[in-house]
Amino acid sequence: MTDRTYATPPAGLPPQTQPLTDRAVFTTAYAVIPKGVMRDIVTSYLPFWDKTRAWIISRPLSGFAETFAQYIMEVAPSGGSEKPEPDATAQAVLFVVSGTFSLTIAGQTHAMAPGGYAYIPPATSWSVKNDSDVPATFHWIRKAYETVDGIDTPEPFVTSDAAVEPIEMPDTNGAWATTRFVDPTDLRHDMHVNIVSFQPGAVIPFAETHVMEHGLYVLEGKAVYRLNADWVEVEAGDYMWLRAFCPQACYASGPGPFRYLLYKDVNRHPKLTRP
Repeated sequence: MTDRTYATPPAGLPPQTQPLTDRAVFTTAYAVIPKGVMRDIVTSYLPFWDKTRAWIISRPLSGFAETFAQYIMEVAPSGGSEKPEPDATAQAVLFVVSGTFSLTIAGQTHAMAPGGYAYIPPATSWSVKNDSDVPATFHWIRKAYETVDGIDTPEPFVTSDAAVEPIEMPDTNGAWATTRFVDPTDLRHDMHVNIVSFQPGAVIPFAETHVMEHGLYVLEGKAVYRLNADWVEVEAGDYMWLRAFCPQACYASGPGPFRYLLYKDVNRHPKLTRP
């Protein structure tokens, strides 16, 4: 689908001689989970997933993500699941970062490869099977769908990074662009999972402060990112969570493009009572 390469967890274990200092940060406003801590011993195994492990990098939790969960799934050859989703209210986005597998949604099978993207509505049957001889790795983002009377549930679709033309941000001459897999005005969707790209030296030129919660996984490159009152250096394979209204900005500091997979909750009224 694309000739790009995307970051994956390093797995394994670092040597006993490695210094313990790292870039991992967890605050009430943001978190940084650097690639160096995504190791074998922090993986999870999930019901009805065969030969599969997951790095769960965000989940609904007091003082952490409120609207979504995000996994990095690693499916070994002949692995997968016929019953992947236990929650009928959950919708999903899958984004492939390495390997290949078959994805069946509502009886239709799709060949998934790096850069492949799938949206799966709630209460929809789907399955994954790795028919190759190498592991397949993909992001699985889950959010409980918020129904609205008079608005239909979205339909499933499959596309890819390469198939969607990035949209340049205004007045940036293409230095900052967003690959939008869903029309922002389509109110059926209550979450967007996009890819944001910066050319070397490009910036977010103001401190964005908004109601959307964010999950950002760095697919390529490096940058210095403003999170609340702090500047942190991030690179391919790192993950960031930003609470709603956490100020954010960045500048791409590496020799190549800086790109990340971005989750945000959209198109719904804020809830006035908490569960």
